[in-house]
Amino acid sequence: MTTPHEVLENHSLVVRDGRILDLLPSAAAAARYSVTAAMPRPMHLLMPGMVNTATHGAMSLFRGIGPRAASLEQRCLGPEFVRDGTLNAIAEMLCSGITCFADRYYYPDQSAHAAAEQGMRAVIGLPVDGSAEHLTKSLSLRDEYKDHPLISTAFAPHSAQTLSDAAFAHIATLADELDAGIVIDLHESAAEISASVQRHGMRPIERLGKLGLLTPALNAVHMTHAGAADIDLAQRTGISISLCPQSNLSNGYGLPPAAAFAAAGIRSSVGSSNGATHQNLDVWGEMKLLAMMSATGAGAPTAWDALAKATCGGAAVLGLDACVGTLEAGKWADLCCVDLGGPATQPLRDPITQLVFCGGRDIVSDVWVAGRHLLADGEMTRMDWSAVAERANTWSARMQAGE
Repeated sequence: MTTPHEVLENHSLVVRDGRILDLLPSAAAAARYSVTAAMPRPMHLLMPGMVNTATHGAMSLFRGIGPRAASLEQRCLGPEFVRDGTLNAIAEMLCSGITCFADRYYYPDQSAHAAAEQGMRAVIGLPVDGSAEHLTKSLSLRDEYKDHPLISTAFAPHSAQTLSDAAFAHIATLADELDAGIVIDLHESAAEISASVQRHGMRPIERLGKLGLLTPALNAVHMTHAGAADIDLAQRTGISISLCPQSNLSNGYGLPPAAAFAAAGIRSSVGSSNGATHQNLDVWGEMKLLAMMSATGAGAPTAWDALAKATCGGAAVLGLDACVGTLEAGKWADLCCVDLGGPATQPLRDPITQLVFCGGRDIVSDVWVAGRHLLADGEMTRMDWSAVAERANTWSARMQAGE
């Protein structure tokens, strides 16, 4: 994923101590290296692990419930619920080729612990509501994981409507002092923008700019409703955008102007959003939808662009592109391997186009995170899926019973 449209055939990736050591033709690899374990995948495509930059993983336990999720959330929500829901989400993401996710939900300590336990790379959102107590807890969690090889954190105010000007300005100062990221839902709906104009006299992105939050450290999730002035401001300030087109469509908000973001050179990635109703937590559907939007005009994402948003683009949006996102020597071996030998991708003529338009979680064979083989031939090697599924179904039964 370092050179657009380039596919390396008959190559080998060499990994040592969890990092990529070399990438070279297989014949040269055999001559140069004496390996302790070889994993031939002759009909496969190896690529960087996919990155989901916008999730609420624990909400996977609300899947299929629909409008009742909000009321059930108040009854069920707690540390145990978040831990079980996050494990359920991690299983789904691993099986779909995702090696890293950015999560925002209650009890972030439970999400962080679940990801670390399973060897999954994650950026955990630190909830902030303007209170000193909440901020203290978030900073404590940040300190706990500041040196962790897989877990990092970012400040996560829910949206531009949730905090006062003073609270946002404080977060901006903290993020700058601590070199921390910020993730926030922004311009998801027309109603959000209208409310901001009525209350603050300006659009949400303008308000955040005035308060000092529009920097390259900001990951703006959605940006479904963005006009020319909004896009210009995003481009000038260097923010990143997480596109969630399936979520936007299912909520009736329309599609984000992905082509305009791309034309402006704005860093963007893909996310699934909550996954509680119609969305999966994988990003195959997001990739395909973005690639299909290429028919809308010049400058819109191609299949290659869509794949880049789900891999190296996601790493860049989360500030992890120095260590993951491409297959380069020195980076962590966060890898996804897909089987292109099945009916959906044969005959194979254009691997990237066929991967994006014809692929899905069913062709993912192997996943490694930091060199650890977490999915081998479609089977999870570390997670006790039967136990996770049992807990998920217990929660479902409790919800059905009205507990």
